[in-house]
Amino acid sequence: MAHPVVILVGPPGAGKSSVGELLAERLGVGFRDTDADIVAVAGKPIADIFVDEGEPHFRALEAAAVRTAVAEHPGVLALGGGAVMRAETEELLHGLPVVFLDVALHDAVKRVGLDAPRPLLVGNPRARWRELMEQRRPVYARVAQAVVETAGLTPDQVADAVLDALELSKS
Repeated sequence: MAHPVVILVGPPGAGKSSVGELLAERLGVGFRDTDADIVAVAGKPIADIFVDEGEPHFRALEAAAVRTAVAEHPGVLALGGGAVMRAETEELLHGLPVVFLDVALHDAVKRVGLDAPRPLLVGNPRARWRELMEQRRPVYARVAQAVVETAGLTPDQVADAVLDALELSKS
């Protein structure tokens, strides 16, 4: 079974989409983002799914999107920030070329802003982001073959670091 050549995990603002697109271009493969897959299937934005059907429904859609993408997509794959928190997803990623893009809070704020419609960051976005990272960081680290610190790096530099970490050749 073919699997993605690179799977990117990490919190919002880590650069999974921008770095993923660069990696796909450099490797001559396609790019896929499971959040975009969920939006396409549901026919509405993720924030609306949370409001209309709730987080458990979203997480079920997310788990299905990850399963499908891992099975079908031979290119670069970016997973939503919370996707790794399901045991079935963590197990599915075992042994695959997963890279954790680690980002500090101040960099994430600069990159995406915390005023964007992010359902899990309602209330005090900075405090919620820290709480989520306390829960998620150990799982990101467990599923990853490599960790790339993104602090102070451009998306191009992060893409180079990912290629180096996985020992993939650059086009």
